[in-house]
Amino acid sequence: MTKFFRLMSLLALAGIGACLWVRAQDTDQSVFHVKVDMVVLSFTVTDARGRYVNGLRPKDFKIYEDDIAQKPATFAEGNHAPLQVLDNGETRPLHASATADTSGDIPNPNAVGLRADSAGANVFILFDTSNYMYRGFVYASDAIADFIRGLDRADSVAVYTYSRNLNRAVGLNRDRTNAIAGLRKAVAGDESALYNCLLLTLRDAARVPGRKVVIVFSNGPDDASMVAPDDVRAVAEDEGIPIYVISTSEINKDPISSTIFKRIATNTGGKSYFAKTWQKQVEAFESIREDLGNSYVVTYYPQPNPNEGFRRIRIELNDPGMKKYKVRARPGYRPQRGI
Repeated sequence: MTKFFRLMSLLALAGIGACLWVRAQDTDQSVFHVKVDMVVLSFTVTDARGRYVNGLRPKDFKIYEDDIAQKPATFAEGNHAPLQVLDNGETRPLHASATADTSGDIPNPNAVGLRADSAGANVFILFDTSNYMYRGFVYASDAIADFIRGLDRADSVAVYTYSRNLNRAVGLNRDRTNAIAGLRKAVAGDESALYNCLLLTLRDAARVPGRKVVIVFSNGPDDASMVAPDDVRAVAEDEGIPIYVISTSEINKDPISSTIFKRIATNTGGKSYFAKTWQKQVEAFESIREDLGNSYVVTYYPQPNPNEGFRRIRIELNDPGMKKYKVRARPGYRPQRGI
């Protein structure tokens, strides 16, 4: 049984999101019971001054999993559609009808949700509407609305809110007006069950093909969750979903939440921000938007590896002149196993 399935079962038994879980059993339960071989790896490259390095190609880097070299199957930069990676490191477009590739190197793109038109990112925003957010609630909503307006037109966005329970305010779509309208309907109140609701958000994101990220906007404390934050972090890590966290708490006034947020973001390939003022929140969202537009996304099918535990991922740049560049990605994952 996968960790994801065990955690979801815990939430169901606890009554957190139970109705959503029961309704989904007949339609998508198998998603978490089968072994998924394809690995989705998102990463950024920055120089010594912290500037993004763009224009890299698959032949410019090597990916290792437990020191075993991997062969990329697809490659994408920024919000562009994924490309198929050939044996010589060159790329070619993926075609939605490309079912006749006889090379054996890459399965049917449709079968793994990598269509030629799957450009952009699927962005899930999880907005804290607990009683901790009474102060500055309107300003926080404004910062999120500005972020949504500035997303690349290829991106899709979903707006979720949470206190004790998760509210799917707006489903994944590209209609910015609709997303902001759903956001504006949010009201503050009740206890915070961040990690329960983050797990449910990850579950939704994991069902979507292509690139996805989760952005958590939180005031910090969690006083109602049934699941541990590190268990939720491990799910995101294994699913390849970067988590970006914007906390309105001051880092030194809530050291427990701050430490957890840093660990969740770092181990999933995302970032954490501590932004008490509206201006700092806007800057954090701008940084996330830049990150999305300057990330690389690679998929690969792991080479034979007897390790059924945590597999460490390493990315190396081939050009000696890039040795001082910094690569930010999740450190690894655990292969999923069926029940």
